[in-house]
Amino acid sequence: MNRFLLPVLAAASLSLTACVVKVGGDDRWDDSESWQQVQRHNQQILSQLNIGMSTSQVETLMGTADFNEAFGSNGEMVQVLFYRTQHTHSDGKTTKDECTPLIFKADKLAGWGDKAYQQL
Repeated sequence: MNRFLLPVLAAASLSLTACVVKVGGDDRWDDSESWQQVQRHNQQILSQLNIGMSTSQVETLMGTADFNEAFGSNGEMVQVLFYRTQHTHSDGKTTKDECTPLIFKADKLAGWGDKAYQQL
């Protein structure tokens, strides 16, 4: 092997050892805020919601939703925001069955919870 190439390869391999690649997970959670804290926060804020609140008012209180759906139903636009509120799986990922759905019609909170979502 070329005497010049060996030091270059050694330096390159050392520089790569400092690389960190994050795969999967939720970018909202950092080391100081666990999914348990997010879940507890979401549960507490749900009790402060009122029918008729705007989407932006709810997002200001709750933060970014874990999932977001939008569709037409009976001639009106419906948006559903899902927020994590209950632990189901220990797989490190948030799924819809671990979330409470918040239903908005015409940009106003119309209801939340599984029963409201099932009635759509």
